Amino acid sequence: MHLPDEFLSSGTATSLAGVALLAVGLAMRKVRSTFLEKVPVLRRRLATFPDMKGGQGMNWQSRFSKVGQAKMWRLAAVGSLIFSAQMVNFPIGGGTSGHLLGGVLAALILGPFEALLVMTVVLATQAFIFADGGLLALGANIFNMGIVGVIGGYSYFTFLTQDARNGGGNFLQSAFVAAWLSVIFAAIAASFEIAWSGIQSLSTVLPAMMLTHIFIGLAEGMITVFILAILKKKKFPLAILKEENAHVEE
Repeated sequence: MHLPDEFLSSGTATSLAGVALLAVGLAMRKVRSTFLEKVPVLRRRLATFPDMKGGQGMNWQSRFSKVGQAKMWRLAAVGSLIFSAQMVNFPIGGGTSGHLLGGVLAALILGPFEALLVMTVVLATQAFIFADGGLLALGANIFNMGIVGVIGGYSYFTFLTQDARNGGGNFLQSAFVAAWLSVIFAAIAASFEIAWSGIQSLSTVLPAMMLTHIFIGLAEGMITVFILAILKKKKFPLAILKEENAHVEE
């Protein structure tokens, strides 16, 4: 699934890097408000610059909220799990490899935007430290495994079930299908990118990618369901269930 630099043309790599940068920026902006809270602090006063606005002499600064502190530990734990899972690669041929993604699992545990940021950090660490995936192709890998794998898989999950808060069979079945399809869609995206770059024809790379990732997707779905079932049994606060409960309370 990780694409090396030589598998993408400069135009394809640059375009996907721009899309990935925009998506990560939007995700950071979306997530930031859930991590920080504003607290009042005394405003410094200088004798030569009195407060002419008649304010209360208070200013605001941001600090981590209790929710943000707890979420940081979840992000680290899920990120470690995804990092470990992705380090096990299955060679496909022609320099490409396949592995588990963990995108849908992360999105259901943390939320889609948080999962995208976790995936970005994991992929960047793999590229810069372990040379797993090219540096110039990092944007493409974030697009495939982050945007397509995480956001696409999560969106398809919400499409499959409208009653996720119950966490019953429909919840787990939808999670399995979404996790499986997230791998398939990411592999298709990577295949088209290689073809657009003129490295391999689509008729050559797509069947090779699909043959391997169909089975990887099945493993992805089973592992996702297994972990979600355990977390639900332990009454772990999954992001998707929390979100659905919030809609019900409203």
